[in-house]
Amino acid sequence: QVQLVESGGGLVQPGGSLRLSCAASGLTFSNYAMSWYRQAPEKEREPVATITSRGSTSYGDSVKGRFTISRDNAKNTVYLQMNSLEPEDTAVYYCNTWRSGVGYWGQGTQVTVSS
Repeated sequence: QVQLVESGGGLVQPGGSLRLSCAASGLTFSNYAMSWYRQAPEKEREPVATITSRGSTSYGDSVKGRFTISRDNAKNTVYLQMNSLEPEDTAVYYCNTWRSGVGYWGQGTQVTVSS
């Protein structure tokens, strides 16, 4: 069974940085694209960043140049380095992958950007 466990969220001041981690199990991690999504209060869940099995990356327009997604296949972990954080980045951040047409999600980690 695929399990995704996020960590690394917290409270940070505007302009600060955080690094989120997502540990995956139950799949051959290196074979799958991994993504980060986020959901702010009363807003729909939106894609933040994706990294393919080959390491190609893509980002949502609102985070380009500030966030970096990476993966460590030896540790079955995907990361999201978030710099220059803004209050608008406040949300629950979720890790995601798809296997055989089924989407898997972690429990989420809260990121709050506030002074």
